[in-house]
Amino acid sequence: MNQLSVQHLLGIKHLKASDIELIFNTADHFKEVINRPIKKVPSLRDITIANLFFENSTRTKLSFELAEKRLSADVINFSASGSSVSKGETLIDTANNILSMKVDLIVMRHPHVGACDFLSKNVDARIINAGDGTHEHPTQALLDSYSIREKLGSVKGKNVVIVGDILHSRVALSNIYALQLQGANVKVCGPKSLIPTHIESLGVEVEPNLKKALEWCDVANMLRVQNERMDLNYFPSTREYTQLFGVNKDLLDSLSKKIVIMHPGPINRGVEITSDVADADQSIILNQVENGVAVRMAVIYLLAQQIER
Repeated sequence: MNQLSVQHLLGIKHLKASDIELIFNTADHFKEVINRPIKKVPSLRDITIANLFFENSTRTKLSFELAEKRLSADVINFSASGSSVSKGETLIDTANNILSMKVDLIVMRHPHVGACDFLSKNVDARIINAGDGTHEHPTQALLDSYSIREKLGSVKGKNVVIVGDILHSRVALSNIYALQLQGANVKVCGPKSLIPTHIESLGVEVEPNLKKALEWCDVANMLRVQNERMDLNYFPSTREYTQLFGVNKDLLDSLSKKIVIMHPGPINRGVEITSDVADADQSIILNQVENGVAVRMAVIYLLAQQIER
């Protein structure tokens, strides 16, 4: 199979295992491309892509933009602040105005759950979800799994614990879907107030003790506490959170085996992980960043192949 089973990348829950395999095999090729002296391919010279970011983003936006330019696509960048959205323009009006400029593909980040799904049903373009509210962030989950595969040879059968603010994290949900689809075992760990009540219905076990969670896992994916999404206090203090759920070098060194440390960024150094953990040889955080470009190139390329020209 050389084609995705979906027309949009709205969430991991819509993908099949074969889709993920195809994306990863394509990303392998693009990873080789971006490590050449000339890092561009002419694959999408006739494709125009609009990046619609209705929410602040640095790494995801830069990663998508770089992926698009490496594929030689024409790129339009749109930021909601300072746009007509602040004057009350609707999402569909914004998108249709951009599409009238003959845009083929839209990459969108939006604060509201389901915004990308809504857009895909109302405009004639391929949509990639770059994060919708606390719902999904599919390309982050794909690059996370791709990074595990690269480091450990396979995702299947691996034990992965996601630590931190699971309640507000779109990264956590997308990762749970992606990891399970590939045959990994998943647990979550964090303050009870930051674990969704329905989480076990997804086939995920809750491990409240960080040390036990780390002893169990092959990979620990550390999430930051998303203070910007909180309208009340979910735990007494940052200091207490760090004492119970922060990973430092002493804790890592006390484990009976060497585990892999991941983080989707941005890192709150000294809160969920200390600098000596973030920069340790067990950390693949910078590999995740590099792999993000290759994986996003793969997703864009595969979706663009379906566009009738």
